[in-house]
Amino acid sequence: MGHPALVQPAAPVADPTVPEIHRLVADMFETMADAPGIGLAAPQVHVPLRIIVFRVPGERGEDADGEEVPHTVLVNPEIEPLGEDMESAIEGCLSLPGMAGMVPRYTRIRYRATTPEGAAPERVAEGYHARVVQHECDHLDGILYPMRMADLSTFGYVEEMHRGMAAGGDDEVGELDVAEA
Repeated sequence: MGHPALVQPAAPVADPTVPEIHRLVADMFETMADAPGIGLAAPQVHVPLRIIVFRVPGERGEDADGEEVPHTVLVNPEIEPLGEDMESAIEGCLSLPGMAGMVPRYTRIRYRATTPEGAAPERVAEGYHARVVQHECDHLDGILYPMRMADLSTFGYVEEMHRGMAAGGDDEVGELDVAEA
């Protein structure tokens, strides 16, 4: 948090099919797996381009089909909220290790992008899938999740939140360790 690469808007990718983008995407997936995380934006690896990678694990597969979302690459993604409904949930981030907070997000979105193969997918996402896409796309605009928080009293160290949970607090925090994006 505080690094200039994380607060600058990322530049559009002119040609997502070039070999350099394929190499970057492969490196991003490797970094995401090593972290471990479920999503990563190019600015998080100090590359100021509009690229995100993510997956939604089976246990979190709350998309429209109720299934997991496999490793996905979105280049120059665009998000459209589908309705006004928002939900707050605990989020973590690989760029803010050990921290978490309650973040409001749209519950249902449509996203469009280009892939490194040149395809132009468009998909409706709900629940956790929608949350992950919104979180990663925020990185492309220089936004970290604390900037979205309505109540900073819910922002803190994961370890402290676990202690509070053990003493009768919110059980949502238990999933946080493996759900950082």
